[in-house]
Amino acid sequence: MRVAVIGAGSWGTAVANIVGAKQPVALWARRPDLANAINKTNANPDYLPGYELSPQIDATSDLQAALTGAEAVVMGVPSHVFRSVLETVGTQISSDTPLLSLAKGVERESLMRMTEVAADVLPDHRSDRIGVLTGPNLAKEIVAGQPAATVIAMKDGEAAEALQQVFISPSFRVYTNDDVIGSEAAGALKNVMAIAAGMAHGLGFGDNTMATLITRALAELTRLGIAMGGRPLTFAGLAGMGDLIATCMSSQSRNHTVGFGLGQGKKLDEIIAEMNQVAEGVKSTPGILALADRYDIEMPIAVQVARVLFEGASPADALANLMGREAKPEMHGIG
Repeated sequence: MRVAVIGAGSWGTAVANIVGAKQPVALWARRPDLANAINKTNANPDYLPGYELSPQIDATSDLQAALTGAEAVVMGVPSHVFRSVLETVGTQISSDTPLLSLAKGVERESLMRMTEVAADVLPDHRSDRIGVLTGPNLAKEIVAGQPAATVIAMKDGEAAEALQQVFISPSFRVYTNDDVIGSEAAGALKNVMAIAAGMAHGLGFGDNTMATLITRALAELTRLGIAMGGRPLTFAGLAGMGDLIATCMSSQSRNHTVGFGLGQGKKLDEIIAEMNQVAEGVKSTPGILALADRYDIEMPIAVQVARVLFEGASPADALANLMGREAKPEMHGIG
């Protein structure tokens, strides 16, 4: 199965490297100089410096060339450019080609998940072959060959199983799931929670605080994800709890990094300027709250993250607001 990965950021490159361990794979980079560097050095100096990549990765800045002959397309671009990139090449992707999204966000204007954006841009495409690859997958650890697992969520079971065989390896275990909504929603919602976790770390709080935050964050994203149409058990799996734990606990997480800087007193603009990658949680927070309003779901952690990001509230003030909320029953973890 010839695979084209669109987007040469850290995770897109890591996914291309997984495929490249078995077979040639095309990787599209927006900048010609980055594509040339990947081909010449078998490394991505901008997003994964110091990590050796498979020589079977064929990087190109020509989007049409990357997609030529592709039997599966992996969209590794951020959510805010997902639509525009796909619109550029949509006619080149056949209607039965499996299409996987790596982006963990929602489109700000429409509040669509990325699989919904893909179906909107490609109305003739088989909707059951549009899915997501998601889970606790930190790019540097994956490229280093550390054991990890992921989920491919797609309605077409046969296509999902074929993709499973493309990506699975001795150090990368791949599961399938037909709950596209739940798997994708979990990935988008957890980024906001990772910013909150980063703020807690930046404020110097310890394990009790982090365990409390992650548990309550899981309750929030589960409530909204179920309201959106996801299945409850999905949020207890790799796409939900697994990804949430990794993103909230790791300093490698871009969203955690943003929150950590905020917790230490830095300004958001200053933190973003120091990063060379997109923190999806920052861009997704307004959309997540709009979805919560749409489905009438209470999300107190997300509300406080938004106050810090966009209203000038301090992380300490946000924490005080959360701790001072009216006492209530836990309601089996999703109250």
